[in-house]
Amino acid sequence: MEDEYYSIDSILSENQKIQCTFKVDIPDMGHLDGGRERDIKAQSKIQLPLWLAFILIYSDYADFTIPPPFNSRVRNALNAEAKSVRLSALVGAGGLWYGFGKIITRLLDDAPANEMSELLTKTFRNRLVEVIDQAQHFAALGPAGGGGQSGDAALTFREGLEATERELFLLAQESAKKTKQWYESTDRSRR
Repeated sequence: MEDEYYSIDSILSENQKIQCTFKVDIPDMGHLDGGRERDIKAQSKIQLPLWLAFILIYSDYADFTIPPPFNSRVRNALNAEAKSVRLSALVGAGGLWYGFGKIITRLLDDAPANEMSELLTKTFRNRLVEVIDQAQHFAALGPAGGGGQSGDAALTFREGLEATERELFLLAQESAKKTKQWYESTDRSRR
């Protein structure tokens, strides 16, 4: 992600691991597998961080399989009802599912890359309305999402959001609170 070199989110996304299958023997690199073998043999499958996998895949030393957060089961669930999938649980590390997918897209050929890009875009669009709606709802309830059961509901909802969605949720919630404060402080609300 050369265009986002200093981005913490980019660094965390690139640290996600993918399974690589080596095409050739690699001498003196067995330590990457964490095992006792000195060399990596052809057809060995090793989980590697994306930043390292990039080099190996582009150098044609290895291939990779689509990671579990983007497998057919997840795609089917997202196509059925995107709002019900807990994206944060799919990738860990703060739930950077969209960032991880963006990087995976760069590793794919044209047709699969377009399919992945469409999945990411469609998922984001399908979930955005709910994120903004919930943010405004919980902002209207007052401090800490209203406390009690409403506060718990807000927390549960936010926990299922991906990191980018969580940021949008907080921005929309803050915006709704400030709009409400402004409206209540104007003469218009006193009439």
